[in-house]
Amino acid sequence: MGSALLVTIQVDMEDQTALQLQDDLAAKIETSGANGVLIDISALEIVDSFVGRMLASISGIARVLDATTVVVGMQPAVAITLVELGLSLHGVKTALNVKRGMLLLEQSRQGEALEPD
Repeated sequence: MGSALLVTIQVDMEDQTALQLQDDLAAKIETSGANGVLIDISALEIVDSFVGRMLASISGIARVLDATTVVVGMQPAVAITLVELGLSLHGVKTALNVKRGMLLLEQSRQGEALEPD
């Protein structure tokens, strides 16, 4: 969608799937020049500590590649689980839904464009 990649996770992620997603996203950001990644996790009903760490890792990798990551659609049970596991998802921006997530990405791009060199 424009200069942003939209990733929709439709199944509960296993460790290998999360690692593959991380690798695929890094490659796609590099080849496409995307400056934003929106990850929709509304279909995820459960997460474990590994998947939580992978979301934070994906955000860090995207940041190094000059892209902002926004995670949208987090269900309350998933948020509670992440808090109980002590995972803060440092550096990961969140939004309630895809529309708000895209607005957040746009605001992020505009804010970066306004910052002096």
